[in-house]
Amino acid sequence: QVQLVESGGGLVQTGGSLRLSCAFSGRTFSSYAIGWFRQAPGKEREFVASISWSGGRTVYADSVKGRFTISRDSAKDTVYLQMNNLKPEDTAVYYCAASMTAYSSATSLWNYWGQGTQVTVSS
Repeated sequence: QVQLVESGGGLVQTGGSLRLSCAFSGRTFSSYAIGWFRQAPGKEREFVASISWSGGRTVYADSVKGRFTISRDSAKDTVYLQMNNLKPEDTAVYYCAASMTAYSSATSLWNYWGQGTQVTVSS
């Protein structure tokens, strides 16, 4: 069974940076694409970024392009989301997810989810 544990969230001022981590365990890391999603209060869960099985391909939501970077470390079975120039609208619970079959933005295609980590950006 795949397990995903997010960490690195917190409170930061507008323009600041955070790096989220998603620790993967339970299966072969290289067999899974990893994605980051977020959910703000009262809103639907939305796609943020994803990275393919080998790390060779990445996809970003338009709202975070140029500010967020997703990467994966095969030695640590961990995926990172570097978030720069944070804005109040980035405030949400951030979740990582794993899929063997796709790295698209559709939440329904992701099989495993972590518990989430809170990111709060103050204005």
